[in-house]
Amino acid sequence: MKAVMPDAGYWIEANVVSARECNDIIEAVSQNMMSRGRAGARHLMNNPTVKTVATGPRLLQIARRALGEGAVPFRATLFEKSDRANWLVVWHQDTALPVESRVESPDWVSWSRKAGVLYAHAPAWALSRVLALRIHLDAATSENGQLRVIPGSHAAGVLTDEEVFTIARTQEAVECLVPRGGVMAMRPLLIHSSSKARTAAPRRVLHVEYADSLQLDSDVRLAIA
Repeated sequence: MKAVMPDAGYWIEANVVSARECNDIIEAVSQNMMSRGRAGARHLMNNPTVKTVATGPRLLQIARRALGEGAVPFRATLFEKSDRANWLVVWHQDTALPVESRVESPDWVSWSRKAGVLYAHAPAWALSRVLALRIHLDAATSENGQLRVIPGSHAAGVLTDEEVFTIARTQEAVECLVPRGGVMAMRPLLIHSSSKARTAAPRRVLHVEYADSLQLDSDVRLAIA
């Protein structure tokens, strides 16, 4: 299965990662207890297994379709819904990026640190150079809190919460059902949400973000996280 939707801001590909590789990733991340929280784990690019998968030819080939030959992974996060951690995610865009140092620019706002990594909410021009690949370690079904998206909404740029909710109320959403080992590629400004799972079966996703270059501007460089 391969659903390529370049203008929609996302697409889905099946059979990218094997079942054995999914198990290896789950085991590797489970051993990294320092970075784990109730809903998953962040800052996993330094995990050897995660790094190997993220820099491997299959994922790089997918990322290069949107970002060009310079595509490079910079951040990896595990999202895990289960009977122990089941949460609702409201409609939103992903606008925070990890950076190496602070810049004095009105384009970069809401500075913070998470586990020692510096973050800021980025402008649309920077986010347009980013693509997330969601590696589904379990199948995403209608029962386990799958992602829902508003196709094409990434083209509207960075929006306020009110603008996001208005679009979500007035435009049709699509459920993103992805088999185990499949990958969903999505732009960070694509408006998306997820419901609580209605089953105890886990829904684990390794969310790896790529940019066309770590150096986004003369004074802005992405941090590896």
